[in-house]
Amino acid sequence: MVNTSGNEGAKSQHSSRPRVLVPEKLSPDGLALLRKTLQVDERKGLSPEELASTIPEYDALIVRSETKVTASLLAAGKRLKVVARAGVGVDNVDVDAATKHGIIVVNSPAGNIGAAAEHTIALLLAVARNIPDGCSSLKAGKWERSRLVGVEVKNRTLGIIGLVGLTVARLAIGLGMHVQALDPYASPSLAAAASVTLVHSLPALLAVSDFLTIHTPLIASTKGMISAPELASMKEGARILNVARGGMIDESALLEALESGHIAGAGVDVFTTEPPAQDSPATKLISHPKVVATPHLGASTVEAQENVSIDVCEQVLSILRGELPRSAVNAPLILPEEYKKLQPFVKLVEKMGSLYTQHYSHPNKQSQHQQFELRTTFDLIYEGEIASLTNTKPLFAALIKGLTAPISTTATTVNIVNAALIARERGIVINEQHSRDPATHTYSSLVTLRARQTKRASSSSRPSASRTSTSTSNTQQQPDTATHQQQEHQQNACPSSKQQDEQVISGYCTPTQIHISRLDRFSTSFVPSGTLLICHNYDSPGKIGVVGSILGKGGVNIRFMSVAPVSSHDNNDDDDNADVDMGEKGLRVEGGGGGLGGESKSETDGDGSDETAKEGNENDNEKEALMILGVDKEVGSELVGELLGEKGILEVSVVTL
Repeated sequence: MVNTSGNEGAKSQHSSRPRVLVPEKLSPDGLALLRKTLQVDERKGLSPEELASTIPEYDALIVRSETKVTASLLAAGKRLKVVARAGVGVDNVDVDAATKHGIIVVNSPAGNIGAAAEHTIALLLAVARNIPDGCSSLKAGKWERSRLVGVEVKNRTLGIIGLVGLTVARLAIGLGMHVQALDPYASPSLAAAASVTLVHSLPALLAVSDFLTIHTPLIASTKGMISAPELASMKEGARILNVARGGMIDESALLEALESGHIAGAGVDVFTTEPPAQDSPATKLISHPKVVATPHLGASTVEAQENVSIDVCEQVLSILRGELPRSAVNAPLILPEEYKKLQPFVKLVEKMGSLYTQHYSHPNKQSQHQQFELRTTFDLIYEGEIASLTNTKPLFAALIKGLTAPISTTATTVNIVNAALIARERGIVINEQHSRDPATHTYSSLVTLRARQTKRASSSSRPSASRTSTSTSNTQQQPDTATHQQQEHQQNACPSSKQQDEQVISGYCTPTQIHISRLDRFSTSFVPSGTLLICHNYDSPGKIGVVGSILGKGGVNIRFMSVAPVSSHDNNDDDDNADVDMGEKGLRVEGGGGGLGGESKSETDGDGSDETAKEGNENDNEKEALMILGVDKEVGSELVGELLGEKGILEVSVVTL
């Protein structure tokens, strides 16, 4: 009898891995990296319909230039976290739709630069010296030296649109060419160091170019940028090259310019539609005797294919591990030094956001006297070394993810790509502040999340999302007037706002761990991980034993415990009444009735008030504390109710991080 249990276990473990779909040929070097920890399926030749029916099973999609990643395909990819384009251009990917769905789009901007630059120079020389025509003529048994006289490129001017083609410039200068370039974002010092002359307009560049090459992405402003008027403004006998993206040169206009003889030749590697349709302008262009055409071979070298494969596969691995993207098309650029410094704080801020939502909320509940809502206006304050970083968008995204994940009713992934969009939809306002004040703490960086009260105005509109930044923790950036009026509308919805304490969470990172150092008005130090039971109580003898006894009888084991006193730096001691928010996730309950607010149990009067409790609230604020207990399982509502039945325990919340 054959034992199949081991095989079934291996199959189950294999199927639980994140899955990657590769519908095009990709160098095996990168795929080998993925196969160590991911399930990789190479399925070439899928039709659009087959791809759409298959994509819901996958976490990542890796394509080259043939696969069209449309909005409908992205909507079908319910599990998709990343689309990787093994190359530079992403015009075959609907980046806007990917952003809406929180899908990161990455490419390999540097992996094939050398190959594309060499192919550009190859086409330049082939066009200048009539090499393909000469080869065909010779193979046909002809000897046509006089018909195939070409031109030298030395001392000719090469015009470059987009100084991404700097490698092309260096190679051309090596051939003795003069190089001029148009790029509004190019560094003058970098261009000068490469012996490139910058011009400030396209007409100026076209007028001086003997050869013109294009190295820009295909976007709305570059589509059809070289058409009949531009070609007519070039020197008679000029030659044009395109190894970037099809569609930037009007193929019909180029065909007419070649027929008239005004343009002497063209080297074309990319076309508006690939492969070109029969009888299209591109097909006629390919067959023209003055055109050297290749089937999108700019990046088709063994080395380039290996480079882009390894590059995008490394990025897929990183993103599926929850790390920051390196070359995301629809996310901010993260420099290596910023990435290293931000990574632990991304985890910290996400945990702080989740802790806030769970600690201050409970689904569809209200207290005995009033209903509460989660606040939507926050100050995110950076102090210490982290305040020197200018790119904190990953932290903004982490906060939105943490705030919304516990109450999310959709499967949308919140990440650096779509965080601002989700914040706008939910009316969340984040004011980021970089403190320049001298640090008063012992650790190098501190992050504080402060939820602010907002007022309701007569308008019923929702607050708009806002992400502002200031350079000192003593100054708060106010949203614009419309947003401010909307925030006033929200504040008036919160009754008894004077009694609602400012909600504050602070945290810091050590080399190996993240810590919460403040919760509400209490100084603490705990690792935000697992299931936590948070008790707000009066710090009197026996409280720890009582809590431990109740949990023990309920079969709940305590993994760790921390007792947090009122912070000595708290600025809100004049507001001693801790009201309770009951929102949409986590368990946040308030004790009411006799014996819950003082040190000794007393009888309540007819309306449920407790004079002893009131006296304790007024005189013993300095004896308040939080107990934070790490437990091994969820604490049910019955146990929470039993805890609240003990005198001196004011509030209990259960959070899972």
